[in-house]
Amino acid sequence: MKTGRCFLRTATCAWMILVIVLGWSLCGCLPQSPNVIQVGGIFDLTGATSDVGIPYADGVRDCVKYLNEQGGINGREIKLIDADYGYNIERAKTLYTRLVKEDHVLAIMGWGTGDTEALRPYTAADKIPFMSASYAESLTIVQEAPYNFLIGVTYSDQMRIALQYIRDSWTDTSRAPRVALIYNDTGFGLAPIQDGRDYAAAHGIEIIDEQIVSLSTTDATEQLRNMAAQNPDYAIVQETTAAGSVIARDAQTLAIPTRLVFLNWSADEKFITLGGEAAEGALGTVPFAFITEDAPGLAEIKAFNQAKGVDPTTRSIRYVQGWTTMKVMAEGIRRAGDDLTGEGIRRGLESLTNLGTGDITAPITFNPNSHKGATALRIYQVQNGRWVPITDYIQAQP
Repeated sequence: MKTGRCFLRTATCAWMILVIVLGWSLCGCLPQSPNVIQVGGIFDLTGATSDVGIPYADGVRDCVKYLNEQGGINGREIKLIDADYGYNIERAKTLYTRLVKEDHVLAIMGWGTGDTEALRPYTAADKIPFMSASYAESLTIVQEAPYNFLIGVTYSDQMRIALQYIRDSWTDTSRAPRVALIYNDTGFGLAPIQDGRDYAAAHGIEIIDEQIVSLSTTDATEQLRNMAAQNPDYAIVQETTAAGSVIARDAQTLAIPTRLVFLNWSADEKFITLGGEAAEGALGTVPFAFITEDAPGLAEIKAFNQAKGVDPTTRSIRYVQGWTTMKVMAEGIRRAGDDLTGEGIRRGLESLTNLGTGDITAPITFNPNSHKGATALRIYQVQNGRWVPITDYIQAQP
């Protein structure tokens, strides 16, 4: 009889455990290993923005390796589970579902504007802290995007800073500066345009022309001729490196005197390589330091690469962006302590006040009312084949 009761008790316990595990699985909340922190990655490695997406993803991955070599986060190993979504929003949704429901990640490192905005209601409902390479200002509205955090200066603030720089540099008292806008017809391209129009109207700057240039363009001469007919003093460009360099080369070929100001996704080392002589004199809004600079925060990145046999100077600013974004996310997770939930990590991130990145960026601050991490950057100019800062940090103004 004792044997029978023991058998029944054992079978009952096994059945209860099975029911609990199945329940966890069905609700998508199967717990992680207590010694591992799983983080998702949704990257563009083959799509329209892969020219900048690949080095960004490499920066995220290498930061995870570095952090694990340093003992992980509070003694726990970080496991990055990432995949390529090819800059396709529907594929991003599919990957997100897999990462959350099957891989049970605690946070996600994302990429583009269109997909980040499409995933915003899901991250809010699932309470998944999400840091992407999109700096669309809409993602900083906490009431609408409670789990999105941005460490890069928003595209709208970059636009405002570019216009502020133009206004403050303008010396002709007889008229206002005339500005054209060049951008692509995607969520990324359109993100700062209305805010730019509004800022210009409020500060005595004329927006006299707008041109659409696709991310995949190989020839922007038609759009540039149309722009040149309006004779703008400046053109602010919201593109990635490939399209930005085409615009610079074609503007030089057409001998257009308009000064070009590139927002951050065109202002990188590859722009100079592709643009050649046409890159000289270009201006850029640059929220992150280049690897060749002396910013103290770059030391660990340089040392890590040297230890792996990689020349740090071959790493682009996109790599630095990915690394730094992952580092800030890791700090939020560290501050969550043992509360390894989306809510706990959110509270950890919202406790960051003037977090220094070793001058890679302006200090990062989040709080329950604002997930706009940094609001200042420096203007750079291409001089003798290098991006060189020509201003101190400029704070975005409304």
